[in-house]
Amino acid sequence: MTKATKLLTTLPPPQRQRLMALAREVSFPEDARIFEAGGTADRFWVIRSGAVSLDQRVTSLQRVTVASLGSGDLLGWSWLFPPHRWDFGAVAFSPVRAYEFDAAAVLGLCEEDPQLGLILVRSVAEILAHRLETTRGKLLEQYSIHRRAL
Repeated sequence: MTKATKLLTTLPPPQRQRLMALAREVSFPEDARIFEAGGTADRFWVIRSGAVSLDQRVTSLQRVTVASLGSGDLLGWSWLFPPHRWDFGAVAFSPVRAYEFDAAAVLGLCEEDPQLGLILVRSVAEILAHRLETTRGKLLEQYSIHRRAL
């Protein structure tokens, strides 16, 4: 399995400073739904403290938690790729503090600084690879549990 990449630590200090200039501090109370699959992905977050669960709806009544995120983790990547819709849902598992970034502003910064854009895309791609492996494992686990119950 690939290792979990922490977005801010992958950026060289000059690019990290430029990105952080766009950050806004936000918080979410425990059990707050941060976004829902299919919604407009126009921002992302880097978690400062707390825990977030990513979930996938598998039936109209059931959601499966596919990943748990914590301090330093990227929350949201769908802002980077058309059609800019969330692929998962996210809920605060505990009180969460995070840096929030407006996607349009970050994409503009990436156009101004192609090195930042390349590093950011590579970092998000590594995070996606890790999350895909994790999600696949969780869904296979759920499928196995469901099959045994039948």
